[in-house]
Amino acid sequence: MSNVTLRELVKVYGRQVAVKGIDLEIEAGSFVAFVGPSGCGKSTTLRMIAGLESVSHGDISIGGRRVNDVPSRDRGIAMVFQSYALYPHMTVYENMAFALKVAKASREEIDRRVRHAAEILRLTDYLDRRTTALSGGQRQRVAMGRAIIREPQVFLFDEPLSNLDAQLRSAMRVEIKRLHQRLGTTAIYVTHDQIEAMTMADKIVIMRDGLIEQAGAPLDVFERPATRFVGQFIGSPAMTILDGTIARTGDGRPGVRLAGAETVPIDADAFEPLAEGTPVSLGIRSEDIVPEGHGMPPERAHRFTAQVNLTESLGNETLIFAEFGGADLTSRMQRPRPVEEGETLTFLMNTERLHLFDAASGRSLRR
Repeated sequence: MSNVTLRELVKVYGRQVAVKGIDLEIEAGSFVAFVGPSGCGKSTTLRMIAGLESVSHGDISIGGRRVNDVPSRDRGIAMVFQSYALYPHMTVYENMAFALKVAKASREEIDRRVRHAAEILRLTDYLDRRTTALSGGQRQRVAMGRAIIREPQVFLFDEPLSNLDAQLRSAMRVEIKRLHQRLGTTAIYVTHDQIEAMTMADKIVIMRDGLIEQAGAPLDVFERPATRFVGQFIGSPAMTILDGTIARTGDGRPGVRLAGAETVPIDADAFEPLAEGTPVSLGIRSEDIVPEGHGMPPERAHRFTAQVNLTESLGNETLIFAEFGGADLTSRMQRPRPVEEGETLTFLMNTERLHLFDAASGRSLRR
C-alpha cells in the first residue's frame, strides 16, 4: 500500500477548467471517498490519478514517486469501473486472469492469485461460468477480483455501485468495506451518493466546481460543516437553511430573526462575534427538530408552531415538511402517528445543534 499526494492539481479542457488546483494527502492504507454533485471534478481527479487523463498542471505522487508521465499500467494502481468492463465471451477465471496473462506471469502464479481472489470474494463456485450468466452483484465482484489479483498499491473505484438496485448496493457497500479491511490497500472511491461516502470511507472529500470544499472524517464533516454547501450536501434529508439577521430575543438573549419576526435563540459563545443586523444563514438538521411529544425532547429548545405541507412515512419514522421562517424545513418524527397535510404542529428545535453560516460566502461561523 502507498500514500497518494496531489499538489496544485489542475485539469483544463479547452476553455473549461474542470479541476482548479487541489491539494490533498491520502495516507497509505486509508479509504478515501470523493463525493460531490455531477460536474464537480471528482471523476476527472480519479482519472488523472489513474493515468487515464493527462495533468494540465501540478503533480501526482504515488508512494513518493511522481507519476504524471508514468503510463497507467506502471503506476501500481487497479481500477474498478461503473460498467464492470468485463469480457462477455470469457469465463470468470479468464476475466480475472487476463491482465496477468498479458504480463506473462507464470501459469502457477496466475492460478494462485485468481483462486485467492475468488476465495476472498466468494466466487470460487463461479470460476467456470461466463460473466453473462452472472447477476449484477456477482459481475461487480468479478471486476473487483480482477483488480485484486494485480496486487496494486492503490485501488481506484469509479462509482462502481451506481448500476445496482438499492438492496444490492447496500450489500455491496459492506463487501467493499470488508475487502478493504482484509487487504489494507489504499482505496480511493468516487461516488455521487453521500450515504456511500459516509458509511464506507475513513475520510471524505467534498468537491464543488473543481475545488475541494472540505475534507475530513465523515462524522467531523457531518457535525462541523465548513460551508453551507457541505452542510446541505452531507446528510439525508438535507439540512434546513433559514435566512435571517442577528438580533435579540424578547428576553435579551442573542438570536437570529427570521422572516415573520420569529427569533431563534443561539449560543453566542459557539460562534464568531456578530453585530446585530448581520445577515446570516441558520442551519438545522431534521433529527434536531422534533414534534412535541415525539422523540427525545432537547434540553435547550426553541418551541414554535408550523403548518404541515407534506409527509413521508419511512415505517419507523416519518419525515414532516413544513414552512417556518420563510422557508421549508424538515422534521424527523419517531414513534410516528398519522399526520395530515395542513395540520398545525408544535415543534421543538434543539438550539445546541444549530449551525450559522455567513450569508454572502456560505462560510461556517462556528468557532
